Amino acid sequence: MVDYHAANQSYQYGPSSAGNGAGGGGSMGDYMAQEDDWDRDLLLDPAWEKQQRKTFTAWCNSHLRKAGTQIENIDEDFRDGLKLMLLLEVISGELDYYDSHNVNTRCQKICDQWDALGSLTHSRREALEKTEKQLEAIDQLHLEYAKRAAPFNNWMESAMEDLQDMFIVHTIEEIEGLISAHDQFKSTLPDADREREAILAIHKEAQRIAESNHIKLSGSNPYTTVTPQIINSKWEKVQQLVPKRDHALLEEQSKQQSNEHLRRQFASQANVVGPWIQTKMEEIGRISIEMNGTLEDQLSHLKQYERSIVDYKPNLDLLEQQHQLIQEALIFDNKHTNYTMEHIRVGWEQLLTTIARTINEVENQILTRDAKGISQEQMQEFRASFNHFDKDHGGALGPEEFKACLISLGYDVENDRQGDAEFNRIMSLVDPNHSGLVTFQAFIDFMSRETTDTDTADQVIASFKVLAGDKNFITAEELRRELPPDQAEYCIARMAPYQGPDAVPGALDYKSFSTALYGESDL
Repeated sequence: MVDYHAANQSYQYGPSSAGNGAGGGGSMGDYMAQEDDWDRDLLLDPAWEKQQRKTFTAWCNSHLRKAGTQIENIDEDFRDGLKLMLLLEVISGELDYYDSHNVNTRCQKICDQWDALGSLTHSRREALEKTEKQLEAIDQLHLEYAKRAAPFNNWMESAMEDLQDMFIVHTIEEIEGLISAHDQFKSTLPDADREREAILAIHKEAQRIAESNHIKLSGSNPYTTVTPQIINSKWEKVQQLVPKRDHALLEEQSKQQSNEHLRRQFASQANVVGPWIQTKMEEIGRISIEMNGTLEDQLSHLKQYERSIVDYKPNLDLLEQQHQLIQEALIFDNKHTNYTMEHIRVGWEQLLTTIARTINEVENQILTRDAKGISQEQMQEFRASFNHFDKDHGGALGPEEFKACLISLGYDVENDRQGDAEFNRIMSLVDPNHSGLVTFQAFIDFMSRETTDTDTADQVIASFKVLAGDKNFITAEELRRELPPDQAEYCIARMAPYQGPDAVPGALDYKSFSTALYGESDL
């Protein structure tokens, strides 16, 4: 046998082995220090560490393979201690440890508890994930509810405002437009009701999910304050307001139909009365300026027109009654006619005034003709001259038209100093009130003074006596009724009060007036 002890002793290092030759070595302390430096360098070498991990992992797996498992990463796989215990269990069995059974039992118990904990952990994770998905579904339903409930709530509020809004209409077309719009709104109610039910179904689905999974929701919908109760309450209000709106619109439609009947009724009458008045005005104007027949014929025609005007008065009264109904119904416009009651009244008053004035003018022309001894031929000449220069057929001549007429008759009123003076003198006679117009009656008076000097005080007195109804005096009212306004005012301003025994208040002395103008009277 080899004596290892002797061998070891023969390799002992000491001073006796030291030498100066090439085989001489250092002391043991120097060797150990050098070995520590080698170990330190190896530990710091990454390649060496990797190799050691690989070697140790292979060694562990050679044992763990018997337990049906293995490791990949020492740090990760041994962190929970399970595989480390399996490794110890296998090694202890291989080492035939005397208490290996108890060790193995405890290890198995730990493993079983770990597996149970893993199962509970997995179940808990699945339960939490399921609850998370349910909460996400509820949250999504809440969000969907809010997205649809908000605009629907706004629509109901707008609908309630429109259904309670006061409406003011004036025509049948306007109320029919409102009814059409309301019918269109009602046609949308079924769709709106379906939207309401869909919104409420979203809320109910969220509630169902929470209740079936025993999830206690915290408070109301976090995305909106519009609750199902608010939606149902407003929807019920809309349902109540719709028939009320129907009733109000139908009442207004009936009212507007009645108003339309009144409009058409008034327009039908006004469209007859208005043109009739205008036609009569034109006919009277033609009679006053045309030279058909004698003055007596003209007067007769005018009297007939006056009677026809008086007989037409019931038509105006009927129109007044219809206008009263329109006013009571608060109707302010009428598209069926351009005539208003005010226009008709003004036209009627103008017609009465025109016929009365025209009759008065013709009567005065007859009196003037008879008083001045003017023949019918002269009257027609005067009328022809007047009408020729009355371009607008207004029954009066302006200053320039009257000047042209005088020039045509041979008067020297040209545009020079003398002519202007003569024209101003004549204008003072025919237009004493400076109205700027010369009427036919004033023209006749002027021409009769210029063409004849047969007037006497007796003739003038006789004419006034006819106007006065054979009285010895005349009143201002009679003068205004029988004479043109300018002549009537001229006489009233210059006639002295009548002092006779038969005098009445306001009586005027036409005899003294005539005598002052035409000299002494034989009457």
